[in-house]
Amino acid sequence: MQELGLRSPLYEAGLTKTEVRQLAKALGLTNWQQPAAACLASRIPYSQEITGAKLAQIEQAEEALRQLGLRGQLRVRHHGEVARIELAPGEMRRLLRPGLREQAAARLRELGFRYVTLDLGGYRLGSLNPSAVKPTGPPEEMAAVGSSRNFSREGTV
Repeated sequence: MQELGLRSPLYEAGLTKTEVRQLAKALGLTNWQQPAAACLASRIPYSQEITGAKLAQIEQAEEALRQLGLRGQLRVRHHGEVARIELAPGEMRRLLRPGLREQAAARLRELGFRYVTLDLGGYRLGSLNPSAVKPTGPPEEMAAVGSSRNFSREGTV
């Protein structure tokens, strides 16, 4: 994030995550024990421009899915006009229930995505960095369904 000119003042001050939580609790902040969450910019492929509009679109899309009852690890990856949803396996079943799938797709389209997809690989760290993600099936199976390598940091789909 330094290359974008962003700063992390608490990190720069030498505070650990535990110390930040302790300070937040002492200050009476209600989110002092909220689980850590990855920066929304991590949902955008590496070579794509990070804009406030994209970040807002991602945030609203993830919130819309949570409002529909989806829980746990949930990410909406931004690939231009494609929203790629990553969920824990149990949540995939929930999303595919009759009616819920249609509501989710409609809501994300309202937010400006033309296509809404469910990543069958589920939620996984580093899915926008192909070198960090290991395929989870035999090579012939991965070729048949596609892989995260179809989405690169260069923005090709």
